[in-house]
Amino acid sequence: MSNAEVLPLLEPEVAPCCPPLTERPLTAEEAVRTAAMFKALGDPVRLRLFSLVASHEGGEACVCDISDVGVSQPTVSHHLKKLREAGLLTSERRGTWVYYRVEPSVMAAMGQMLGRATA
Repeated sequence: MSNAEVLPLLEPEVAPCCPPLTERPLTAEEAVRTAAMFKALGDPVRLRLFSLVASHEGGEACVCDISDVGVSQPTVSHHLKKLREAGLLTSERRGTWVYYRVEPSVMAAMGQMLGRATA
């Protein structure tokens, strides 16, 4: 008999799901969600951290591997928290380290939303 406990998945506070911008105007709710994502990415340190996590081998990065972005460790933690709150990153504690991941659905939704420009 297994002692494993199945835990429910937590939904991020801001779901990154919107139609392509060229498809139709965003609803007010969609605009709020999308603005939160772009606001989180509007800071150069946050954009760099997001890029470091997204491009890291295996699709996830330990905070110990991405902390060298030219700001103090507490500032890195603050920016990672903002990215999590915007629904752009998920995190998991493993021992003393926290690992961050960009969910493939987030990248797909962002790519779909920006879509291909029409001529």
